[in-house]
Amino acid sequence: MSLTDTELFDRGQFQAELALKSSPIGAFKKAIRRAHEVLDARFRDNRDVRRLVEDRARFTDQILLEAWNRFTWSSEAEIALLAVGGYGRGELHPYSDIDLLILLGGDDQETFREPIEGFLTLLWDIGLEVGQSVRSVAECGEEARADLTIITNLMESRTIAGPEHLRERMQTVTSTAQMWPSKAFYRAKRDEQKARHAKYNDTEYNLEPNVKGSPGGLRDIQTILWVARRHFGTLNLHAMVGQGFLLESEYALLASSQEFLWKVRYALHMLAGRAEDRLLFDHQSKVAELLGYNEGDTKRTIERFMQKYYRVVMAIAELSDLINQHFEEEILRAGENLPVQPLNSRFQVRDGYIEVTHANVFKRTPFAIIEIFVLMAQHPELNGVCADTIRLLRDHRYLIDDEFRRDIRNTSLFIELFKCEQGIHRNLRRMNRYGILGRYLPEFGHIVGQMQHDLFHIYTVDAHTLNLIKHLRKFKWPELAEKFPLASQLIDKLPKPELIYLAGLYHDIGKGRGGDHSEIGALDAEAFGQRHHLPAWDTALIVWLVQNHLAMSTTAQRKDLSDPQVINDFAAFVGDQTHLDYLYVLTVADINATNPTLWNSWRASLMRQLYTETASALRRGLENPVEREEQIRLTQAAALDILTAAGTDADDVEQLWSQLGDDYFLRHSASDVAWHSDAILRHPDDGGPLVLIKETTQREFEGGTQIFIYAPDQHDFFAVTVAAMAQLNLNIHDARILTSTSQFTLDTYIVLEAEGGSIGDNPKRIQQIRQSLIDTLMHPDEYPSIIQRRVPRQLKHFAFAPQVTIHNDAQRPVTVVELTAPDRPGLLAKIGRIFLDFDLSVQNAKIATLGERVEDVFFVTDADNQPLSDPELCARLQQTIVTQLSASSPSPAQISI
Repeated sequence: MSLTDTELFDRGQFQAELALKSSPIGAFKKAIRRAHEVLDARFRDNRDVRRLVEDRARFTDQILLEAWNRFTWSSEAEIALLAVGGYGRGELHPYSDIDLLILLGGDDQETFREPIEGFLTLLWDIGLEVGQSVRSVAECGEEARADLTIITNLMESRTIAGPEHLRERMQTVTSTAQMWPSKAFYRAKRDEQKARHAKYNDTEYNLEPNVKGSPGGLRDIQTILWVARRHFGTLNLHAMVGQGFLLESEYALLASSQEFLWKVRYALHMLAGRAEDRLLFDHQSKVAELLGYNEGDTKRTIERFMQKYYRVVMAIAELSDLINQHFEEEILRAGENLPVQPLNSRFQVRDGYIEVTHANVFKRTPFAIIEIFVLMAQHPELNGVCADTIRLLRDHRYLIDDEFRRDIRNTSLFIELFKCEQGIHRNLRRMNRYGILGRYLPEFGHIVGQMQHDLFHIYTVDAHTLNLIKHLRKFKWPELAEKFPLASQLIDKLPKPELIYLAGLYHDIGKGRGGDHSEIGALDAEAFGQRHHLPAWDTALIVWLVQNHLAMSTTAQRKDLSDPQVINDFAAFVGDQTHLDYLYVLTVADINATNPTLWNSWRASLMRQLYTETASALRRGLENPVEREEQIRLTQAAALDILTAAGTDADDVEQLWSQLGDDYFLRHSASDVAWHSDAILRHPDDGGPLVLIKETTQREFEGGTQIFIYAPDQHDFFAVTVAAMAQLNLNIHDARILTSTSQFTLDTYIVLEAEGGSIGDNPKRIQQIRQSLIDTLMHPDEYPSIIQRRVPRQLKHFAFAPQVTIHNDAQRPVTVVELTAPDRPGLLAKIGRIFLDFDLSVQNAKIATLGERVEDVFFVTDADNQPLSDPELCARLQQTIVTQLSASSPSPAQISI
């Protein structure tokens, strides 16, 4: 703000308004409100954001000075008003804290108590968000010595009022000669940054990032400046160019990145009306529009804006790595005569870091750009890359062109990286961080920073891809063999492990280009295999895995795995054991790398069941599919062995089983059949509904809980049950609905608590669930009200019209209702009520919640236990589901009777 910027602050007008009123508060508030309006209007007009935050700080200086001067301070008084912290830098966003230090020359606080209290009260009354402290110069020294935050704050200070020599004395007392020498300060700031990054899972790619604190955020730039200030005495980014820590091009990139984040932060504060640094879903579309992103389609607008954001913070993180490595070498190891260990004619190791042997290495031998990452993988004891070598890598990225990509030395080295015993993920991440991977593989460059605006994919596509490769590597860790027993076993059996990593690298590479990303990715993978001279079989396997990487999870979650035909069809699809092994390992890694909350014991058991039964079908031969009768016989024999060993009478078991029907034995394991049978035989005839509850599988990781219900069948059983479970705050993840020949229902539900956790071994909670279900099922006429729970904040931003597909099953006498809809509390209870209103019985259900969306499949019959045959009825059913689940216009139905 220039002194003549009267639009922002007209001091003459301000003084006139003060004179007219008995209280100054109104005049101050009016001036502050006017400045807010002017600066916000300038922001909307796309004025220079750097100038805006500086003008706001200067305006605040003026207001504080006016407030300070309303109180009596003698000209000789040893007291000064200082701006510290971010405000001390002369930067202020709309609702940032105004950090103040009232600095005293001596310890005579009592002398100034009354005017200080009056001054601070006035600031409070006029609505300024002030963070203040009152200290003597000596106290500043004592407290700064003990507290990293205080010394950091005091380093950034300006005098607003009072004698400047007090600030100068304070700076002398807190100088590096007195405390916090640059080595100690750097180590402390490095540890502080690591801890802060850990809070955000060490990734720039959070769905709702914090523009200040997340990796690659504004705090990382400030950390660089703090360390530079402590070591060199300068807090200016451009001054670091003169110190050799930044090139002009790097300074320009860092400055433009800071400017972009300032715009985002300014917009966030303005929209939220408070100090908001989280880029929440609530604000992303509006921030995007304020910054000029307008695609016509809200989802696309957000995705383009967020891709820009992620690429900016990635650039900051890359430069932060480079500068911190410089600091490491300059501050911690300066002057040390470190021994050098040669690796080859191009690279050597100094103090655990790899570096080039001379500055022209990459120019003379461009293949060294890939070689350096292979060497680091082959030498996992290395800590990283020297700062000057990182810069040389960045400076020579331009050498990666089509000729470079076809050079057999480069293609051979790239494949060699994937054959290394260690370091594959770490060095692919380095390649991505240094901008090498996206240049060598332009198709990968396309997905860098690309987000999908949903809650299912919590990382950008490139981060998810590298995370998948990390999970593949983790399957080899002995400590994870218990959590991923089958994947850990299979990863070591794969004939060519490098192929699974290459398939992982390409599995999502086709996203964002329109069309089926699996098909697009398969074409890219085929071109990759040819360019890298892979054997035909290797290329074909990678292409097949990329093309079909979703097939196993889709089958496990949406098909009835108890149906032998489903297993036989899947076995025919994979063709052989090798393809099955590769696909299983890739699928488990993909699920875990997409969203860690997706993997629980129930999903693990589905995947294991599909793998195990498919492997059995392949061993048996596709020409010899297992018959239903054989599968039933094997399950019954195993269950009977368990029951008789526990003393249960075999005749009683046989009599019970004769009433249960074949589907029951196809859909349950032998251990569950034994568990159910024993409880049913012990249950008194007039004992009401039987409700059994236990964990589904192993307890070594959080999983689902199985609820088994045995009771006389009634038409509204499914609707009543799911409504009761909704009242109990349970999320249903799977449902198996059966009716015995004696008209008893045998229903099994897999549930989790509403927040996603397991019920676990909690007797009180288990008893509450059991008793509530029994009470509800004994009085079905008192239909449980479908409770209206608050929709979680994040889910509110993902509204779309439900899609309903209705068709009759080709092999079983049921109608299949497939639903894709936004997830909402009580959704399944609403569906159950609709089916009840249409007089439909649910025979089976597959429940899948994927982030903000549900993908559920229901197998229903009409009142006569027959599939639906009336197209008009199906159309009304579809319309009713869409109308009740969404306020938006329905999508066209897909009905096939």
